[in-house]
Amino acid sequence: MPNDAATLETLQPGIALLRLTRATRLNALSLPDLQFLHALLDTCLADASLRVLVISGEGEGFCAGLNLKSLLDENGQLPATVRENMDLQQHFAGLVQRLRETSVAVIAAVNGVAVGAGMALALAADVRFAAQQAAFHVGAIKIGITAGECGISYHLPRLIGAGRAFELMLSGRPVAADEALRIGLVSEVLPAAELLERALQCARQIAAHAPYATAHTKRLMWQNLDAPSLAAAIELENHAQVLGLMTEDFQEAVQAFLHKRSPVFTGR
Repeated sequence: MPNDAATLETLQPGIALLRLTRATRLNALSLPDLQFLHALLDTCLADASLRVLVISGEGEGFCAGLNLKSLLDENGQLPATVRENMDLQQHFAGLVQRLRETSVAVIAAVNGVAVGAGMALALAADVRFAAQQAAFHVGAIKIGITAGECGISYHLPRLIGAGRAFELMLSGRPVAADEALRIGLVSEVLPAAELLERALQCARQIAAHAPYATAHTKRLMWQNLDAPSLAAAIELENHAQVLGLMTEDFQEAVQAFLHKRSPVFTGR
C-alpha cells in the first residue's frame, strides 16, 4: 500500500538504510505507518545478504512515537476498543522485537528527538550514535500511561543501570545528547552532518567480519545480558565458539593470517 512514512535503500552491498520521512510530524507514526514499516522489514530482513540495517529519520525528529492525532475521531475522542488499542501496541512493540531478534546488526543514527515508542526503537538497536541536537524522552508517563512501553522498561536499565532508569522513567525528563553519551545510552555524539557517515563507517566495520561471527556475537550479547550465572554465559559462549571453529570462514581467516592477507568471507 502507498505510504510516505519511510524509505528503504541499499547504501552498499550488505548495508541498508531505513529512514523515517514524516519530518513535519517529527516522524510520529500511525497504525498504517507501522504496518508499512513492518512490510519494509519483511523486505529487507528477507534478504540473506543483508548484514547491517541503519535506522534514522529526516528533519528534527528521529521518531516521536505514536501519532496521537491519528487516533482521534471528529469530536477529538479516542473511540478505539481494547482490542484495537492492543493491536496498535503490538504493532509498535513488534518492531522492537523484530530488531532484537534478527541476526542483522542494527544501528540507530538518532538525528533528533526520540520520544516514547520512538525512543524504544533506538534502544532496541545494537549500536546508537546521536546528533548533537538529539534528545531522548520517555514521554508516555506525562500523558497518564506508563513509561514502560515497547521494551523501554527492559532495555533502559540494561543500558544505563536500574537507578538511572528509574529516575528517567518516573520523572519523564528529557535526556539531551551530551548526557546520553555520559551515561552510556549512545556510543558517540556528532554534528548532524556527520551522523550518517559515522553510522555507515561502523556498518562497514561490522559487515567486514564473517556473517557467523557478527550474528552470533549479537545473539550472545543479548542472551547473556539475562544469563542467570557466569557458568551459564560461558556455556553458551563455548557452544557458539566451537560451532564457529567448524565454519569455512574460520578456516579462511586462519589461512589469511598465515599468508598475511585479508580474509575473503563467504558466509559458509
